[in-house]
Amino acid sequence: MIQSFADHKPADLAAALMEMSPSRSAEIAAALDDERLADVLEEMPEEDQIELLGTLRSDRAADVLEAMDPDDAADLLGDLPDEQAQALLELMEPDDADQVRRLLHYEDDTAGGLMTTEPVIVSPETSVATCLAMVRKEKLPPALASMVFVVRPPTETPTGRYIGLVHIQRLLREAPHEPVGNYTDAAIEPLEAEDSLQEVSRRMAAYDILAMPVVDDAHRLLGAVSIDDVLDHLLPSDWREHLDDDEEAIS
Repeated sequence: MIQSFADHKPADLAAALMEMSPSRSAEIAAALDDERLADVLEEMPEEDQIELLGTLRSDRAADVLEAMDPDDAADLLGDLPDEQAQALLELMEPDDADQVRRLLHYEDDTAGGLMTTEPVIVSPETSVATCLAMVRKEKLPPALASMVFVVRPPTETPTGRYIGLVHIQRLLREAPHEPVGNYTDAAIEPLEAEDSLQEVSRRMAAYDILAMPVVDDAHRLLGAVSIDDVLDHLLPSDWREHLDDDEEAIS
């Protein structure tokens, strides 16, 4: 039975788990590896995330949270009682926990609350070839794979001063040995962490862009907001539940 889910996309597996009895979904979740379960949790509504996470031992739950994108992990922990959230953060690896704690400081419907702290970040001297290799990572969401963000060192968030972004389509046309700093687009004004969801969506639509940088007062890169996270917050909270209805209507 569990093997039959091996080829399911995370969203399809999430939908299947939500249709199962709590005991059966817990059994399936226990059999999935951390990365797979993290992907599935990211596709679930908040209530179902909390219920499924609650079936795991605390140390396993912390491992799964580490495997989730930091913004998704922060959203999930933000919906838990403070005592439970803090206990799970203490069990996580310090670096992962620190990223999530930074995100928990922001309101959900702001650029800071929407952003991930793990976009593709490079220094100006990084070669075009290296940038193209970085965006090929299987785990990287398509929206974040569409560009790299160029900063002064350090390149871990919060970074050195933000310089600009480069679209991957541009890099595909350039010589592999060239430094990415030669092609930086500084015309796209970055978001600030406190910008509202409405401002984020307006700016992304205006620039026709899949991901936007978020900077602090010192112009250091804090992270990036991708279009999938914006849509998650703009759509009704139960939009995933209606996918099955739409698919049945089409079939």
